[in-house]
Amino acid sequence: MPNMTKNNLRKIREELLISKAELARKAGISSLTIDRVENGYDCRVDTKRKIIQALGLKLSEKDKVFKG
Repeated sequence: MPNMTKNNLRKIREELLISKAELARKAGISSLTIDRVENGYDCRVDTKRKIIQALGLKLSEKDKVFKG
């Protein structure tokens, strides 16, 4: 069973009107990774950092996207 974590990525991405593909391109990761993270699969800290920065947030705002 994979680690599942609650996050607000889909909600924030949709509020910013950014597609999965656009966020993936900005973050330098695959659309599949964005999809997995939005569905609650855990990811590496480095991936979280890339996503947070691609959303235009500061790393100190990580809890807005990723709980805990």
